[in-house]
Amino acid sequence: MSAQSTLKVGIVGLGRLGRRHAENLLRRVSGAVLVAACSPVEAELTWAKETLGINDLYEDYEALLAHEGLDAVFLVTPTSLHPHQIIQALKAGKHVFCEKPLSLDLNDCRRVSAEAALHPQLKVMIGFVRRFDASYQAAYQKIQSGSIGQPFMVYSQTCDQLDPDGFFVKFAPTSGGIFLDCSVHDIDLARWLLGNPKPVRVFASGTIAVHQDLQSCADVDNGVAICEFENGRIATFYASRTMPHGHETVTEVTGTAGRLTVGRNARQNRLEIADARGIRNECTPTFFERFEDAFLTEAAYFVDAIRNNTPLSLTLDDATEATRIGIAMRESLLSKLPVML
Repeated sequence: MSAQSTLKVGIVGLGRLGRRHAENLLRRVSGAVLVAACSPVEAELTWAKETLGINDLYEDYEALLAHEGLDAVFLVTPTSLHPHQIIQALKAGKHVFCEKPLSLDLNDCRRVSAEAALHPQLKVMIGFVRRFDASYQAAYQKIQSGSIGQPFMVYSQTCDQLDPDGFFVKFAPTSGGIFLDCSVHDIDLARWLLGNPKPVRVFASGTIAVHQDLQSCADVDNGVAICEFENGRIATFYASRTMPHGHETVTEVTGTAGRLTVGRNARQNRLEIADARGIRNECTPTFFERFEDAFLTEAAYFVDAIRNNTPLSLTLDDATEATRIGIAMRESLLSKLPVML
């Protein structure tokens, strides 16, 4: 495909995040045009037609893949469907962007990689959006320039605002647990910022602070994990579903000559409020508000890589390794023992 060609994209899954991706592709991503949408949910297809003006709508994924002239698909579907849907798209000759994680099963990750190797002309990228956030990009560049010396320790957290109704609980049995669902972003960040070291051992623990229904699927709403890497590097992760003030993503990287911190104050904007309760700011309510610009940058990066035939810096091996570490964290949480990698 030439850089002058417009990429014809179909989107699969139009839930909360899928709608955001669809709106970006339709209105904000240069070089791409959203030509079709797919969902088994009638209300989602109605939204696509009435809100986005998309007329080519499919309930069946294979029918979408057969859409005339389709170049790429964006998969924003349940994790359990990711491996098979990616492989189907590759066999149909389509480039694939897929939301994280690649899979909850290592063998499935390897099957996807094996299929992708058969189609080197096609791009496949998993949506680790934080790599495309301006602040994380700046931190990475600072590390690469040697401004904090040799990085050896990362602390990273993903903390979601408390939902009193526990909406996410119904998805918990198929989410892979809090570490694969939430901390997989932090795992990928830690590897990226530390220079992709080999993991050696993990240990995890957690508790149910609010959502007692999680007991039935052996999950927790607050979890902590430590991952030891080769050459003494280490990362600590914290995931929570119970923050009262809003969504809070924070990452700290410590090196031999300094420290970098991203997102210490999860402020929604530059407004500062001073009243009888003190001086404060409001916080981002969800992950999308925090990473809205990064989702757009991520989609534009993927589209440009296809149009210009440039290699992706974010690989399937990266996605597989994040899953491997996340699985080990869940095993440690359940066994209450360290897990060797």
